[in-house]
Amino acid sequence: MRCGKPVERGEQEYCRDCGRRRYAFEQGQSLWLHVPPVSKAIYQFKFHNQRCYASIFAKEMACRYGKWVRDHGVEEILPVPLHASRRRMRGYNQAELLAEELSKQLQIPMGRNVLFRVRRTRPQKQLDDREREQNLQGAFGVSRQWKAPANVLVVDDIYTTGSTIHKVAKLLKRAGVEKVYFLTISIGQGL
Repeated sequence: MRCGKPVERGEQEYCRDCGRRRYAFEQGQSLWLHVPPVSKAIYQFKFHNQRCYASIFAKEMACRYGKWVRDHGVEEILPVPLHASRRRMRGYNQAELLAEELSKQLQIPMGRNVLFRVRRTRPQKQLDDREREQNLQGAFGVSRQWKAPANVLVVDDIYTTGSTIHKVAKLLKRAGVEKVYFLTISIGQGL
């Protein structure tokens, strides 16, 4: 399970998505499949100001994947950024709240003002895999003042096709990170 998706046969090393293409991240995990009631809870967390879900999800991540994170030598936790206009509209970045809580739980620093969404993009949920890739071209930036650690953990709410985590991981590696891992609350079942 490279990305946290279930494999169809026990002898498989990668899920269908990871077997199809190469990603810039090393490995990742997700708590649950993106189906009710999980999908409804994430919707409340993202769009209805239910910030209390951040600590609930982070505690579960720490409990289930804390050892995995430590075993991979993660030195810093980084949230996937929102564009400033979307953040103003929503009032917060759910990935940042989640990363902040996970940072407290695992006592691993969270990088602040490291990653930026420099271009406003269409919501990924409306796009197919190819459109997702195009939508994210040039969407992210990394602070020039940031001193890249060897291993980082990227945190987001949902993993669907891996396009967002892949783009962020490529950028982080160009900035000097050796290995990128990720954690998400839920994972889709492919497009």
